[in-house]
Amino acid sequence: MANEDPALMERAKRARRIVKNPALYKVCMGCDSIVATKVHICPNCHSYRFESDEEFVVTQAKHLSSRAQHSVVAEDLF
Repeated sequence: MANEDPALMERAKRARRIVKNPALYKVCMGCDSIVATKVHICPNCHSYRFESDEEFVVTQAKHLSSRAQHSVVAEDLF
């Protein structure tokens, strides 16, 4: 465990939180990011199309938690 990637461990931690309560989240159909249900425009790609099906959210959370981040997020631009 000492050799595990801290970023990947953080992604897994966030995924567990999402899987426990998928009704609070939705998946952006523009960039596949998971955002809170209260979001109207994706902070990463500015899309406004989302999928809120709980099974889809859980599947996406599991998928994203198993790989390194590939997308550019707002924090990367500062």
